[in-house]
Amino acid sequence: MRRRGSWRTGFGERFSKYDAALKQALTNRHVIWLHAVSVGEVNLCTQLINALEARAPNAKMVVSCTTTTGMSELRRRLPTRVSKIYYPIDRAKYVRRAMSTINPQAIILVEAEIWPNFLWRAATLKIPVFLANARISDRSYPRYLKFGFIFRSLFQSFTGVGCQNEADAVRLRAVGCRENAVKVVGNMKFDAAKFSEVSRLNVRGLLRQIGVPDDALILVAGSTHDGEEIILADMVRRLRVKFPKLFLILVPRHFERAKDIGHGLKVRGVKFVCRTEIFADTHLPPGGLECLLVNSTGELKFFYDAATVVFIGKSLTAIGGQNPIEPAALGKAVVFGPNMQNFADITRAFLQKNAALQVPTPEELERVIGELLADEPRRVALGRAALALVAENLGAVERTVEMILPHLERRGILVEKKK
Repeated sequence: MRRRGSWRTGFGERFSKYDAALKQALTNRHVIWLHAVSVGEVNLCTQLINALEARAPNAKMVVSCTTTTGMSELRRRLPTRVSKIYYPIDRAKYVRRAMSTINPQAIILVEAEIWPNFLWRAATLKIPVFLANARISDRSYPRYLKFGFIFRSLFQSFTGVGCQNEADAVRLRAVGCRENAVKVVGNMKFDAAKFSEVSRLNVRGLLRQIGVPDDALILVAGSTHDGEEIILADMVRRLRVKFPKLFLILVPRHFERAKDIGHGLKVRGVKFVCRTEIFADTHLPPGGLECLLVNSTGELKFFYDAATVVFIGKSLTAIGGQNPIEPAALGKAVVFGPNMQNFADITRAFLQKNAALQVPTPEELERVIGELLADEPRRVALGRAALALVAENLGAVERTVEMILPHLERRGILVEKKK
């Protein structure tokens, strides 16, 4: 929290100390409490809230998150009628106070957030708790099994579990979820990627300001991790011999790494500018820069929209990968490295449908990106296949809502029929 900054605002909420305005907003209301850890989950949570408000218009939505970047996204994406708070520290004292103040009729946790005191308190108060877009990673699964004496009762307490696929359903039942509570609804990330949002950023206009011509080839590297930025910068240097109008946009997963990344770029003599250094009166002559380093948050989708080719970060030098669905939903040619463990099923689907390319090494990445830059029909074909895959997988949010609604009715929340 100290490293990322901006932690003082709302700090008391982490200890369940809420202001009078929130308490007043919750008075005599049927509250649904949703929790999203950080930015990725916030995108999904936004979809759920929109769908739930349409079907349960009299319910009061309260959404919590853990990170300051997540809170920034909540405030940007959601209207003031939705109350936003920080998730309480998982100590019995703070959890009891949070539950007493918020008094939820239902709780929805987006993806696997298993905090024992929170779930024990909800069970004691007989509050239905749902897991949305649930999955259990290869890393977490053996731990849940090993410590089943702690976790089994927690998983058994879930009223409903909307999971992404049958493999996750098998795992969730194995760690304790009740057979009839688990529903395969699909991956909500596909719906989140299609979320229509008016662009707050004219990327092409911004690039013109810093001297990048409209016919430039743009390589966007999204959610990169340590080591990947330098690999990409060196690669683009070599590719610019053949593609002199190639321009690199680096969007690190954690923007606070920008200073270290910038130092690495300077050492190599890369001509770059940081996103926060571009102002309304910034104008540079064409050809002066090779790279834009994005040290801001919440703008990745807009940079993806301007891309010729997209590289998915945390897939080359780190383990896990990042979400490829967002650029796919924009019809972009997507490439990622060998490490996409956190999105294994999604990656498999993309590769089976020829909707993305996976490379094993930095050398292969350079070769494949060079081929794509030289072959527009191939880029277009990849983008069309990606769009088709996203379209095939829409609807998980609506299926999740349908799983939750009957339980809301039992708690006295008015539910309207689907129009």
